[in-house]
Amino acid sequence: MKTKIFKILAKLNKAILPSYTKKQLDLSKASKFQLAIIGWRVYVTKNALE
Repeated sequence: MKTKIFKILAKLNKAILPSYTKKQLDLSKASKFQLAIIGWRVYVTKNALE
């Protein structure tokens, strides 16, 4: 059940949130908001794979 929710969230993240990897964002120059989005995407992806 938990992984299904995170898989749905991962699909929503991919559709809605920006991909900073494609934009080649430098993490040392990222704002706090951008770092929060990156952290959220990592958290959701990690839990979707479990």
